[in-house]
Amino acid sequence: MESFDQAPRVSVIATVLNERDSVQALLDSLQRQTRPPDEIVVVDGGSSDGTLDALRARAAEGGLPLVVLSRPGANISVGRNLAIDAASGPIIASTDAGVRLDPAWLERLVSPMLAPAAARVSAGFFAADPRGAFETALGAVTLPSVEEIDPDRFLPSSRSIAFFKAEWQRAGGYPEWLDYCEDLVFDFRLLQAAGGAAFAPDAVAHFRPRPTLTAFAKQYFRYARGDGKADLWRTRHLIRYSTYLVAAPALTLLAVLHRPAWSIGLVLGLAAMLRRPLIRLRARWSELSSPERAAALLWLPILRVIGDLAKMAGYPAGIAWRLRERPPAWRADGATMGRWLR
Repeated sequence: MESFDQAPRVSVIATVLNERDSVQALLDSLQRQTRPPDEIVVVDGGSSDGTLDALRARAAEGGLPLVVLSRPGANISVGRNLAIDAASGPIIASTDAGVRLDPAWLERLVSPMLAPAAARVSAGFFAADPRGAFETALGAVTLPSVEEIDPDRFLPSSRSIAFFKAEWQRAGGYPEWLDYCEDLVFDFRLLQAAGGAAFAPDAVAHFRPRPTLTAFAKQYFRYARGDGKADLWRTRHLIRYSTYLVAAPALTLLAVLHRPAWSIGLVLGLAAMLRRPLIRLRARWSELSSPERAAALLWLPILRVIGDLAKMAGYPAGIAWRLRERPPAWRADGATMGRWLR
């Protein structure tokens, strides 16, 4: 592998909005990287909590090659495109505020792009960085473990991904008409343009799950609304509606009106929904006290159901927006994208 001095410049980009406290942790973790970034470009979307002032103060301190841009009103897609356009490096590494990066994150992330048969895109991984029983349970419900990932079908998060700037251009950039799930639409076009991505499971970004039930429900409502806007995952949403609006009520009525044994179907269905979250929670069991373990177990079914209901509310809102606003057609060749859309 080339030395860092000989390798192409790497620009790390991120967008922020009202992240005064968490952005310091991100910058601290970037300062500790074993492969230092050549440049860090952060776009503030109009923070009102002093984030922009904190970023400018950090840039003035020196110690980090930090470039701070302000674009009030920019959504995350606009902000990312602005940061990438301003970046001077041919390799872009994307992350987010609210993230704590492993010290070797950047080195491991760009390594596949510096090898003799260089990848054009490198997909890092992400893991929960929870505080307490609620956030540990939420991480178990919402985030896959690395063992669950099929590298050939993995859609990277923009909190941990690297790509050549030329591929971003070929993919048409992040979709500026989309406010949530924008990184999925970008992934499809980027992976189509680059022919796939190298998987770098050890390039880990740790981020904190939402701290409250309300914040989680709002997050998943917005995610599903983004799915509706972008016309993503029709089958998954149809299965969810069928489960909650047809199968569960039917089994309940059969158990009440015909034979109680029908309730076994409800129990088995809930067990199937919680199987993976239980396995993930078990992996973090040693981090919890006995009372926290009991609380986390109680939270699992609640979080699973609340997340599903939030998605069921958000998806039709997104469809209504899409029918009203008629966003640009974004899909590439469906046959080629099939491996990621399944």
